Amino acid sequence: MGANRRTAEDLQTHHLQPQPTHRYYLWVPGRLAATGRRTFHIQLFIGLRAAIRHAFTQEERPMQASKTTPGMRSPAVLNKLIFRRIMPLLIAAYVIAFIDRTNIGMAKDRMEIDLGISATAYGIGAGLFFLTYALSEIPSNLIMHRVGARFWIMRIMITWGLLSACMSLVQGEWSFYILRMLLGIAEAGLFPGVIYFITQWFMVKDRARANGFFLLGVALANVIGAPLGGLLLTMDGLGGLHGWQWMFIIEGIPACFLALVVWKMLPNKPSEAKFLTRAEAEDLEARIAAEESAGAAAAGNSKLRHVLKDKQILLVVAIYFTHQIAVYALSFFLPSIIGTYGELTSVQIGLLTSIPWLFSAIGALLIPRLATDGSRSRTVASASMVGIVAGFALGAIGGPVLGLIGFSIAAFNFFALQPILFTYPATRLSGAALAGGIAFVNTVGLFGGFLGPYVMGLLEEITGNKMSGLWFIVIMCAIGAVLTLKLRRGTEDPSKASVSGH
Repeated sequence: MGANRRTAEDLQTHHLQPQPTHRYYLWVPGRLAATGRRTFHIQLFIGLRAAIRHAFTQEERPMQASKTTPGMRSPAVLNKLIFRRIMPLLIAAYVIAFIDRTNIGMAKDRMEIDLGISATAYGIGAGLFFLTYALSEIPSNLIMHRVGARFWIMRIMITWGLLSACMSLVQGEWSFYILRMLLGIAEAGLFPGVIYFITQWFMVKDRARANGFFLLGVALANVIGAPLGGLLLTMDGLGGLHGWQWMFIIEGIPACFLALVVWKMLPNKPSEAKFLTRAEAEDLEARIAAEESAGAAAAGNSKLRHVLKDKQILLVVAIYFTHQIAVYALSFFLPSIIGTYGELTSVQIGLLTSIPWLFSAIGALLIPRLATDGSRSRTVASASMVGIVAGFALGAIGGPVLGLIGFSIAAFNFFALQPILFTYPATRLSGAALAGGIAFVNTVGLFGGFLGPYVMGLLEEITGNKMSGLWFIVIMCAIGAVLTLKLRRGTEDPSKASVSGH
């Protein structure tokens, strides 16, 4: 009884205290007009830091009592503990991965001058990464299912770090193409592998939030990477190297060191985690296995080949395809678009490029946690796609100020949507089929990562206007917005959602 009274008092005290996360988000935009760009960035970083700290340490809302063995911590307490122990490391890994994947966006104009790489060739090279990445994803994820996440993520990080540093050796279009393809092979499996890894630690109702925190790495990568890349470009001439060569070398090395941390710190599954008791680990694994089996049975999907027969999985693929067109078009071309806004230095371009990604971080923190059931997931997904469409349209027609606001709106919705999409396969598949199914969704969807940059570069070269490709993005995402209305989870109206023929 004493413990129960203390819990109630703690919860009451917590709810009476002001929430620092909300205070920062309301306060920072209001100060934008009264502060300089540097102060604004500092204030936003403070707000994001408070949001992350709040999300990792906040008490869970009261839940229905669960039956636990005496001495075992409650599922809510374990969920919070797992978040603290594994999510920061996964986020750090994806921050570095995304910096190494997209830093060519900052180097685009310099490589065009130094190496003669045209806008079309740049778009092809940027996109070729995704072709080899996509083709290698399913095998990579199935290998990880066999050998464990810790070893396989370490292998991925070491090889991509070395190859990213080797981008400094590019001499022309063909060496650019080859290294981008090799980088895609090296990094293949990281994202779907981590998404699958998350399904082994969190129940369905918590996965959108966990996925959202992992995707926070994309936002942080651009917030950190764009200004850092702009700063490294100023090293031009040092040691006889171009600035973009220094950027690739310096940004590639950290992945190799973090890989060793992953090997030492990341447990493959709950039963290997030292921070859980044996009973807690077995209970968690049993609850997750039962939930996956129920969803797979309701959807009629027990084997990998069933993925191709499930229209809901294919629907997720189609939506994700349009989403990735938008994400990577902005990642690879926003710095050059901002460069058209006036006479700006590389550091200024990097700072301005980071602004939309700050808003994407806010979206990743705030929105996915709302997707707690099928109906809410569908509503949030639809609203997010509409936000992406509106943002790109405003970016296409607005000037420097309205355009940047539009790109910020689009970016805010990027990672409000993506974490939710990857909760759907986990409600319709289980076991090795789930590992392969997640990789399949990411594999086919990532072809959008090739198409978006390619079309942007092609239309820029044809028209001479860096904005011309944005309307292609608007049209594709509008199609994706319509498709989100048909999404269904595995246990949600299975007679209509499953068409696998069973």
